[in-house]
Amino acid sequence: MAHGDVRSLPARRAANGKGRPANGRAAVRERNEAKILKAAEAVFARKGFSGASTAEIARKAKVPKPNLHYYFRTKRLLYAAVLERILEIWLDALDEIRPEAEPADALARYVARKLESSRTLPEPSRLWAMELIGGARHVQPFLKGRLRRLVQQKSEVIRGWIAAGKIDEIDPAHLLFGLWALTQTYADFAAQIAAVLGKDRLDDAVFAAATRTATQLVLRGVAVRSGR
Repeated sequence: MAHGDVRSLPARRAANGKGRPANGRAAVRERNEAKILKAAEAVFARKGFSGASTAEIARKAKVPKPNLHYYFRTKRLLYAAVLERILEIWLDALDEIRPEAEPADALARYVARKLESSRTLPEPSRLWAMELIGGARHVQPFLKGRLRRLVQQKSEVIRGWIAAGKIDEIDPAHLLFGLWALTQTYADFAAQIAAVLGKDRLDDAVFAAATRTATQLVLRGVAVRSGR
């Protein structure tokens, strides 16, 4: 697999000659893959790609190492699958930003969805942050290709809102960068936030307050006006 091969799992299985089995075997595969991916999230998030080993991931997942390599032939395939999990959730949330949506509704839903992913999937988010801090060696094609195109498309939507007088003039790409930072910090820097708040971990109340505050900051920051 190329370093930047962040494809869907079915696409990678097809490339590997491994289609999804039928009936009960499919359920077994899904359970085993889920265990392996969960363990891989934790190990990769702690040690990064280079420091992690498939042997350690297999031990954490409580599966034999050959079983791990049956589902994920190489460490890079497993790493890509872990990154893909959070990427698909983040990219799906971007669908909230579309021309026919009202900015207030779209931005509020986007903030809520991104914070929910930080609440439920913190380890893949931290792994993504580590990957970027380390130079994004494995995901450069994705960043320069699919993500760049998506940001350009969503920027056009935001420019349309500006032209319609629905929000103040603002740089669309930097608005998106700010939204990512504002929401992903609750996963990537959870330890810092919990310590400052005097908590052992970030609970539902913290995320509720974060969602309210982030939404207020964003909507007031772009001066959302009703288009109705």
